[in-house]
Amino acid sequence: MADITTDVLIVGTGPAGSATAALLSSYGVENMVINRYRWLANTPRAHITNQRTMEVLRDLGRDVEDEAYLFATEQDLMGENIFCTSLTGEEIGRMKSWGKHPLSRAEHQLSSPTHMNDLPQTFMEPLLFKTACSRGTQARMSTEYLSHVQDDAGVTTTVRDRLTGRDVTIRSKYLVGADGGNSKVAADIGLPFEGRMGVAGSMNILFKADLSKYVAHRPSVLYWVMQPGSNVGGIGMGLVRMVRPWNEWLIVWGYDINGPEPKVDEAMATKVARDLVGDPDLQIDLRSVSTWTNNDMYATQMSKGRVFCMGDATHRHPPSNGLGSNTSIQDAFNLAWKLALVLKGQAGEHLLDSYNAERAPVAKQIVTRANKSIGEFGPIFKALGLLDSIDPVKMQQNMDARVENTADAEAQRAAIREAIAAKVYEFDAHGVEMNQRYRSDAVAADGATEPPFEKDAELHYQWTTYPGARVPHAWVFDDHGTKVSTLDLCGKGRFSVLTGIGGDAWVAAAKTVGAELGLDLAAHIIGPRQHWQDFTGDWARAREVRDSGIVLVRPDHHVAWRSETVAADPAGELRRVLKAVLAR
Repeated sequence: MADITTDVLIVGTGPAGSATAALLSSYGVENMVINRYRWLANTPRAHITNQRTMEVLRDLGRDVEDEAYLFATEQDLMGENIFCTSLTGEEIGRMKSWGKHPLSRAEHQLSSPTHMNDLPQTFMEPLLFKTACSRGTQARMSTEYLSHVQDDAGVTTTVRDRLTGRDVTIRSKYLVGADGGNSKVAADIGLPFEGRMGVAGSMNILFKADLSKYVAHRPSVLYWVMQPGSNVGGIGMGLVRMVRPWNEWLIVWGYDINGPEPKVDEAMATKVARDLVGDPDLQIDLRSVSTWTNNDMYATQMSKGRVFCMGDATHRHPPSNGLGSNTSIQDAFNLAWKLALVLKGQAGEHLLDSYNAERAPVAKQIVTRANKSIGEFGPIFKALGLLDSIDPVKMQQNMDARVENTADAEAQRAAIREAIAAKVYEFDAHGVEMNQRYRSDAVAADGATEPPFEKDAELHYQWTTYPGARVPHAWVFDDHGTKVSTLDLCGKGRFSVLTGIGGDAWVAAAKTVGAELGLDLAAHIIGPRQHWQDFTGDWARAREVRDSGIVLVRPDHHVAWRSETVAADPAGELRRVLKAVLAR
């Protein structure tokens, strides 16, 4: 007999694990989360927080969303990526990033009620963990996952209490492996992976120093420093990342992965910091050093039986594009409502198969994109002349040549501008963040043809209510003139019906079918003299159905199904669709 029982056991308290726990507890599902360490993230690691992730926090509650903004560096201070020879040296160029460009900012504001920001993992993780525990999650720190055994009714997991050395068994209906890039859970269930680990080596140097006089006038999260001859490969590019403006910093510096890991002591860390900042007298308060590897690997399947993996356990990639914790939290948002409905008897177990169908393609997409972004630094190096020689003196001469009044120098300057501007695919890839469209049995086709992307799908979000896509954001207004997003009318663990004047039968059907299936179905009529009014017409333009039509939205904001107009038998149609989507 197991020592402990729970409905869902989650291994790992990182962004994926803590988000899963917070969501399950919000849905009223008993769960336990374990962490082999004594506490949460102690280094800032992940930090870029995109709008889709903020929508998940918003769904957890406006208090959760507001606390994230409270501790985050806001969008304007995320600023522009700076390319320079040092923080005190010559600036080579810059690009507006993370929605800073006015055209990109407009797209961000039109696409979501939330705002992009920079929230280090040392703030995000405790926020999610606290939310989970305050809502009912049982947490055990210093508890190490050892193994598990599945059977038809559940999973028996053996863990070790690292404080006492005693092994403990935990019985759960489902197990979630959110245990990072070296996931033992993923290994134990034999998840298939493509790609390879350890394609490059990097070290992190975390320190405190007031650098405001070098950067406050040009705020940015990332300062890319190029000093020929100063590191592996001779290109000498180091990254100075702002953790907190403007006195906490993280330097990322490469090392040869084919050799031994470097021993980074205080003297070396100080020298690297002084070189990249360009201040030979800089005094730093060194906080930590660590080494890690860039990976290029993703799981082609994310679950086996009653065990599900997510986050870095299934998508292992460099931090390019800032997709790591964002995708991890969104994995949780996809799986948690499905587990909740199955555990409550409101859905069949086949619904859980859609987690793999929907999220495995995303894992492949973001691993591919992140690694491609690294390669896209090549044109910058080439334009600067850093690939034409391995002699640091010659490399510096090639960089200096761009200031000359010659046709070649003018062409070089143009090439540099174009190469830096092309990094928009890493630093402002709004479409990568927002364009995910699911194809699975948890989505019901409506007979329409999927709309093509009219613009670059990696750069630009394109709204649609086509089944599988995230429901478009539009502001609507209540009886008192208070505006809320259409996303706010959805989520919270419930399916939602959005309709207009002439759609009263859909609302009645939602009440009838919800009662039959034991589902809490939210139903909203949006139109003149209704509780929700579309004064701007934005929702009418975005919904892609007529006033009497319906957009059925899943708890994770993705469209489950839609109908152009009211059906002859609304209850029958809604019943058919929900039973299919929920595998009833």
